[in-house]
Amino acid sequence: MDARLTFITLAVADIAATRRFYVDGLGWEPALEANGEVIFFRVAPTVMLSLWSRAGFEAEVGPLGADTGIPPITLSHNMPDAAGVDAVLADAAAAGAEMVRPAQQREWGGYSGYFADPDGFRWEVAYNPQPLGRELMEAAGLA
Repeated sequence: MDARLTFITLAVADIAATRRFYVDGLGWEPALEANGEVIFFRVAPTVMLSLWSRAGFEAEVGPLGADTGIPPITLSHNMPDAAGVDAVLADAAAAGAEMVRPAQQREWGGYSGYFADPDGFRWEVAYNPQPLGRELMEAAGLA
């Protein structure tokens, strides 16, 4: 597994307030927005900041809170194809990662799975065939 970070996702309590802060207040331009659910901002040529409603985050990653130990953040390692996702997840498992969610086809058209590092931080390993995913892979020289 090469060292790469393509998405940082934060679980937010109020997506509308978060949008007002980043878009209206700071003037950031969303790269992608699903109204009321998630907002993506390109923060570097190969990195996106994803602000996701807490409900959507928990449906994907699991319940947050002091009793679960799941931090309200995920890190993502995107790959140019589904086979790459499987290979990275296998490398993580071999290194001792907890497999949180096996790779599967996703409703948004991609393929992804999750693992947790020794401190419980969730990593998503994803293949995203959408234009945004292809742009990130091209910027990283992987497409």
